[in-house]
Amino acid sequence: MDFLTLFFTAIILSLLCYEVHLRMLPGYKAAKQFPGPKRLPIFGNIFDLLFNDQLSTFTLPRQWAAKFGESFVLLIRGGMIVNAIRASETEALLSSAKLIDKSVIYLYLHPFLGVGLLNSTGSKWFQRRKILTAAFHFNILPKFLETFHEECEKLVERLDEDVDCGQATVLQDVAARFTLNTICEAAMGVKLDSHTMADEYRAKIKVLVEYLVQRVMNPWLYENFVYKMLGLEARMNKVLKPIHAFTNSIIKQRRKLFHATVKNLEDFSEENIYFNTNQRYALLDTLLASEARNQIDEDGVREEVNTFMFRGHDTTASAVTFIFFVVAEHPDVQQKLYDEIEASRPHSQYTVKDYNELRYMDRVIKECLRLYPPVPFIGRTVSEDSWFADRFVPKGSMANVHIWDLHRDPEQFPDPERFDPNRFLPESVEKRNPYAYVPFSAGPRNCIGQRFAMLELKSILTAVLREFRVLPVTKRDEIVFVADMVLRARDPIKVKFERRNI
Repeated sequence: MDFLTLFFTAIILSLLCYEVHLRMLPGYKAAKQFPGPKRLPIFGNIFDLLFNDQLSTFTLPRQWAAKFGESFVLLIRGGMIVNAIRASETEALLSSAKLIDKSVIYLYLHPFLGVGLLNSTGSKWFQRRKILTAAFHFNILPKFLETFHEECEKLVERLDEDVDCGQATVLQDVAARFTLNTICEAAMGVKLDSHTMADEYRAKIKVLVEYLVQRVMNPWLYENFVYKMLGLEARMNKVLKPIHAFTNSIIKQRRKLFHATVKNLEDFSEENIYFNTNQRYALLDTLLASEARNQIDEDGVREEVNTFMFRGHDTTASAVTFIFFVVAEHPDVQQKLYDEIEASRPHSQYTVKDYNELRYMDRVIKECLRLYPPVPFIGRTVSEDSWFADRFVPKGSMANVHIWDLHRDPEQFPDPERFDPNRFLPESVEKRNPYAYVPFSAGPRNCIGQRFAMLELKSILTAVLREFRVLPVTKRDEIVFVADMVLRARDPIKVKFERRNI
């Protein structure tokens, strides 16, 4: 037997031994409980995930969800990836107080966000959650309304320009500017439009998101060594530098103001910040008070500000985009919304109570978030042996919740592609599994800012519909979705605004 024969025989035997090893792993055995795409010996489903662009990365899970009609699995190196698209598996994952570790893809946000509330775990996450819960207490929400209303006025003026020119409006552009301005003032207490670095910050954030998506979509870039050797880490750091410089300058400015105005930390009690009407509140104030009490350090303050700036604007911008798209598509719904707004119009500015009484608007927004969830995907690491309904999922597995497909479960939402706000009438909600609808996630790691987001969405919808009719331009079947950090369309989504007073 010559050398080449021995060499190839050794390789074949090694591969066979590796395949036997994979088959003995808990994930390989547990995967048999779920349907899934065909797995190759040794490689499993790795080739299903390689060499996909943003379009195919979005569409492939939709194809598998349609094919299998239930939660399905992928196998990579003998490890199981559960893809939950039904409430039974989603509930088991999201309701757990122990399965709170984010999946590995969140590691690539660390250079930008650090390890804050979004991607931390364990005692650090619990401590940060405790600190920040007070910042989004419902008693604080009225303090954000002034910011919402001021930015809504600017938005109406901006839409007037498009009306005067007779041109369609690209929703993504106006939505992103509105939500970034709003969260910047709410989170950091600074008007972004008045800051000299504002335009650069907006531009760099857009580029940064593109870089992050590129890395998440290309598994060969997961290794830090490869990412660095290709020069991509240096490219990322170049973009991050002005972003972090901007954030640091604002934190420094606000810290100086905070210590000049708060001489005694006892004055910064929950009671005072809830009911003191003389000072506009910012999320950063809570963090600075915690810093002064040695509950969080300077890096921690920056982590949380960056997190809320980023996640607080891109998710809401996605929601705003698709809400106005849907409203344009359904003139009957738009008329009902306008009638409700007019019937509830207060003598002065809207209060939180006024917005809460817009019940039909509440149902419309929720149905829009069902069809177009701003965060269509959640990834977790299964940190201990678990049961998802009646199926065993071993420690070390990954679990993904595909919210897009979960919200289209025909058992929970009959005729799921049809837009129907009545799905959120109280009697309809009571019949559903509460984990069938999770636009803000659910369980211990639910979105801490969901009340803030809903109030912001109602503010902008009310302000715009009072002044304009929204007419469709982009058709539903023209929208091509691509994988991104939030729900994103490949092409601009356009509507036309028409003044109501003519």
